[in-house]
Amino acid sequence: METHTRFIEYIERSIVAHWDLNALTDYRGVTLQYKDVARKIAKFHLTFEAAGILPGDKIALCGRNSAHWAVGFLASLTYGAVAVPILHEFKPDNVHNIVNHSEAKLLLVGDQVWENLNEEAMPALMGVLLLPDFSLKVCRNPRLQEAYDQRNVLYGRRYPKNFRPEHITYRRDEPEEAAVINYTSGTTGYSKGVMLPYRSLASNVAYCQEMLRVRAGDTMVAMLPMGHVFGMTYDFLYGFAVGAHLYFLTRMPSPKIIAQSFAEIRPRVISCVPLIVEKIIKKNILPRIDNRLGKLLLKLPVISDRLKAQARLEAMNIFGGNFDEIVIGGAPLNAEVERFLKQIGCPYTVGDGMTECGPIICSARWEELKQHSCGRAATGMQVRVDSPDPQHIPGELRCRGVNVMLGYYKEPEITAETIDAEGWLHTGDLATIDTDGFVTLRGRSKNLLLTSGGQNIYPEEIESQLNNLPYVSESLIVLQQEKVVALIYPDFEEAFANGLGQADIERVMDHNRTELNRQLPAYCQIAKVKIYFEEFEKTAKKSIKRFMYQEAL
Repeated sequence: METHTRFIEYIERSIVAHWDLNALTDYRGVTLQYKDVARKIAKFHLTFEAAGILPGDKIALCGRNSAHWAVGFLASLTYGAVAVPILHEFKPDNVHNIVNHSEAKLLLVGDQVWENLNEEAMPALMGVLLLPDFSLKVCRNPRLQEAYDQRNVLYGRRYPKNFRPEHITYRRDEPEEAAVINYTSGTTGYSKGVMLPYRSLASNVAYCQEMLRVRAGDTMVAMLPMGHVFGMTYDFLYGFAVGAHLYFLTRMPSPKIIAQSFAEIRPRVISCVPLIVEKIIKKNILPRIDNRLGKLLLKLPVISDRLKAQARLEAMNIFGGNFDEIVIGGAPLNAEVERFLKQIGCPYTVGDGMTECGPIICSARWEELKQHSCGRAATGMQVRVDSPDPQHIPGELRCRGVNVMLGYYKEPEITAETIDAEGWLHTGDLATIDTDGFVTLRGRSKNLLLTSGGQNIYPEEIESQLNNLPYVSESLIVLQQEKVVALIYPDFEEAFANGLGQADIERVMDHNRTELNRQLPAYCQIAKVKIYFEEFEKTAKKSIKRFMYQEAL
C-alpha cells in the first residue's frame, strides 16, 4: 500500500486547519493551541539550524507524557531529525546506553529523570534541555549556546510582522527515511533500536483515521507512555493529525485518577493496556453492580437485562461516558473480563501490534470483532500463520507490509533473523487464523513451556484463569523440574480488608490451585504455589518481565 499523505503533511495540514483550537494540555496545567505548538516548533527549527544540527541527526526525549514532550518530538520530526523516544521508567544506565548507542546530539529530558542521570556518562551529547521549560541545562558546544541565547532574536528576524498559518511549510519526508528509533522494552531484558520509517508513521495514522471516529475539537487522553509506539501512535500522532485536543495526565493512570480525570475530559477514544481495564472492571464496576455476585459475574453469564444495562452504564461512566471505542493492546486481555465486556455491550476492541510495526498488525472495529480474536490484518499489511493447520494448530504469526520497520539500528544480523528474504517479519507470537481472517493469539513462542512428554503448555492461558480466582492480583506460570509452578502476587489490600492474615492467604492460594486443577489437563496442572509480596516488574506495556522470574525457585 502506498499512503497518499506523507507523515509530515499530516502535521503541517493539521496545524494550519486547526490554528485556533486547543491542541495539548497538561492535566491541571498549561494548554497550548495549535498555533502555540507551531511557534514553539519554529523556534526549535531556528535553534537547530543555527546550532548546526542537521536532518538525520538524532534527538532523544526521555520524560513523562507532557505538552512539551509532544512539542519536542514534533519539532524533531518536522525538521528532519530522527527522534529517539526513551521510556522514563528505564533505569539510568539504560538511558545512558540508549543515548550513546543512538548517537543522539541532544537530549530533551524531564526534571525527575534528569536528577538520576549522569551527564558524564553521555559524552557525545551537544546539550541537554529540560522539558518543563526547555531550559538549556548542559551545553558543550558554543554554537548551540549562541543559537539558544539568540533564538528569540532569530525568530523575530524570520517573522518580523506576525507568525501566521501561511508560514507553516515543513520539509517533505521520504517514505523510506528513518523517522524514529524506538528502543524496545520487551520482556527479554535487551533493548533493541527499532528504526521506523516515515511510511510506517503515515500508514499507522491513516489506519487510525480509517478505524476511529475522532473529529477536530474532540478530546483524547494520552494515558499510555508516548515513549512507546502504542501510545505514540494511537493517542498522540493520530489525535494531533485530526485536530483533537490531547490531555496528558502527567502521572500514573490509576483507576482513581482515570475516574476523576475522564469524568472531566470525556475522551472520544481511549487507548489502554489490559491491566488497566481488568483492574477497573474488578475494583470499580463489579462491586457497584451487585455486591452479592461480585467476581462471580466474571464466571457466570449475565442473563438479567437489568444487570447488563447497569454494568454497561457503569463501564461507560467510569471512562467518561463519551467514548466511541476503547482500544486495548500491548498484552493479552483476560478471557473472562473480555467475555463480560462483550455481554454487556461495552464498545471495546483488541488489537495486535509490536514496536517493529509502529505498532499496528491486526485490528477491527468493536462492532465486528470476534471474541478472543485481535481482528484482521490492518490495511497495507499481510499476515499468515506458520502452521500445517492454521485454523486449529497454533504457529508463529508473520506479517509484512507498509508498517514494518527498516530494521534494528546497528544490528544487521538480528534484523536478518527477524525479517526473512521475502519480507515477512517473524513476530514470535503463536496464533491461529480463521477463514474470515480473524487472528487469535495463543501466547509468545518464547514463553511456550514444553514438557519432557512433548506437551505444549501456554502459560498465558492458565494465568488468565488464575487471575480471576479469589485474592489473586497477578500471576506467572513457570516450569521447574518438570513441574508447573504458579508464582502469585496476591491482592493483599482486599485480603487484609476482609480480615485475612498471611496464613489465610496461603490457604486460599492453595485452594485456588486445587480448584483450577479440576479444569486443567493432567499435563499442565499446578504442582506448587509461591507467593510474592511485591508486584512483578513490568514493561511499559504492563507486561510482566518474565525473564526475571524463570529461575524463581
